[in-house]
Amino acid sequence: MNESHESIGQSTPAAYQVVARRYRPQDFGQLVGQTHVSQALSNAITTGKIGHAYLFTGARGVGKTSSARIFAKSLNCVNGPTPEPCNKCEICDSISTGEDVDVLEIDGASNRGIDEIRQLRQNASVRPSKSRFKIYIIDEVHMLTREAFNALLKTLEEPPPHVKFIFCTTEPNKIPITVLSRCQRFDFVGIDTTEIAKRLSEIASNEKVTADDGVFEMLARRAAGSMRDAQSLLEQLLSFAPEHIAIRNVNEMLGTADDSRLFNILQGIRETNTSLLFTEIDAAASEGVDFTVLIEQIMGLFRDLMVVVTGVNPNLLLYCDAQRYEELKVTAAQLGLQRVLASLQILEQTQFRMQRSTQSRILTELALVRMSYLGQLQNVAALIEQIRGGTFNIPAIATTSAVTGIAPTPVITNNVTDVKKNVPPQSVRTDNVVKNVVSADDVPVKKPQPPVVSSTKTPDLSTFDDNKAAEVWQQTVGSLNGMLADHAANFVSVNFRSPETFVVNFAPQMKMSFTYCQQQLPQLLASLQLFAGKSARLNCQLDSATASSSPQEKKVKPSQQRAMDIKDAAEKPIIKAATEMLGAQLVDVKNMSEDKEE
Repeated sequence: MNESHESIGQSTPAAYQVVARRYRPQDFGQLVGQTHVSQALSNAITTGKIGHAYLFTGARGVGKTSSARIFAKSLNCVNGPTPEPCNKCEICDSISTGEDVDVLEIDGASNRGIDEIRQLRQNASVRPSKSRFKIYIIDEVHMLTREAFNALLKTLEEPPPHVKFIFCTTEPNKIPITVLSRCQRFDFVGIDTTEIAKRLSEIASNEKVTADDGVFEMLARRAAGSMRDAQSLLEQLLSFAPEHIAIRNVNEMLGTADDSRLFNILQGIRETNTSLLFTEIDAAASEGVDFTVLIEQIMGLFRDLMVVVTGVNPNLLLYCDAQRYEELKVTAAQLGLQRVLASLQILEQTQFRMQRSTQSRILTELALVRMSYLGQLQNVAALIEQIRGGTFNIPAIATTSAVTGIAPTPVITNNVTDVKKNVPPQSVRTDNVVKNVVSADDVPVKKPQPPVVSSTKTPDLSTFDDNKAAEVWQQTVGSLNGMLADHAANFVSVNFRSPETFVVNFAPQMKMSFTYCQQQLPQLLASLQLFAGKSARLNCQLDSATASSSPQEKKVKPSQQRAMDIKDAAEKPIIKAATEMLGAQLVDVKNMSEDKEE
């Protein structure tokens, strides 16, 4: 193996092997990141407690097939069974190259049918030709059909003593439970970023290639726990930069943005600096950055921010250099957890939308601008809690003038909002006629009542009567704004029911106002309690007395009502002009058809 490392420069294309194959681990000591697996298998060999079927599960490129080969060498080595195969004998060498006739590696995706499994069962009864065990390594075993699994069950449960099965899969959930119960299962975990970076550094050193600081860490983070993916990326870089690997080489090859650009984008989001955001996005586009990858990078950055804002140590950072921990800590404190979580949701939605759109740059810009304005929503939760606790004083709001269309400028004096009446007279065009409008000084402005100040003494509800209740309700209505104020002002009377309930009555013809107030009852109650105290209760109802005392309206037949409607329509100028021009008259077609039926 060492000779192949040294002679890589003289290798012919036909003899060349990729990095992932040349640097495949040859014993349990070289297996990176799977200590629990290597220790368990080594102990099983040492104690002689070797099972007949094993299942290796885990993500791609974490060492499942390599472990199966190492285990096969440990069982069949001339010095074995031993947890440390010699890697020098003919059997070890043939297993390493995949040429051993007694260690059969089968691709489950292309040999998934029942016929292939029947052939396997027949061959399993034949003793190995020169090794101690006949070992079947079935990769991607979850691809076998249900019939193939069923055909394998009996042999798997009671195989000949010279047969061992090793199954490898990335999707153990697709394997029947009857197969799982017959295997010893080992779960391979994702390999730590530090261990991947260390292994890549060793490979680069053997290849006589130097690299900038942080190159291998970047590749390890991009590999996301897969050693094979990391080695494949290094393979590309060895062709891209055969002597020295720079950070910019990694960014150019992967289409990623460097850390400085990512943190500039983070600064633009934190400071709501959209100009900086658009500048950085344009610079990234000119450098050939893939915007899908850029969103993934920013998502990883905000993932680390989420971790930092909860106060954990730098060892849990997955996407950022630990040296930037203090900078992340300051940024996380400024953004807050809620804003970080909302940003992650925006990024996740953007990533999903990019799969169905060709406008990746626009979607990226939209996401970053939305994230930059999330700061305006940071205090919403605190305001809601203040309102719920009754500690938030609702300021009077100067509404936009319906006549001039200009909102008066509020002036805060002693916690009471006043309105400057300095709006000049204007003209508005209505129905194509220009009408002079009076000055804003002459327009009556409905000024809401100021809320109760905390220093004001809470009224004693035990002394209330209907008159006092009506007075308090008038103050409550005066503190409201918009449609709620209009509907609440349509009450008929207010009654006070001891000890603390206000009953607001609405006339039957004001049923719409009654319904709206019922829907907004919590807000009405909150405003009422500002004036009457927190123990006050509120009930809205239709005034049945008003309904009984009102004169009964004379019922009109539908045909009579239609005749009245037609008469009213005939008096409208446009209808009148049309009938005169055409010499026509309005006719109730429905009444005519009903008369005809009679």
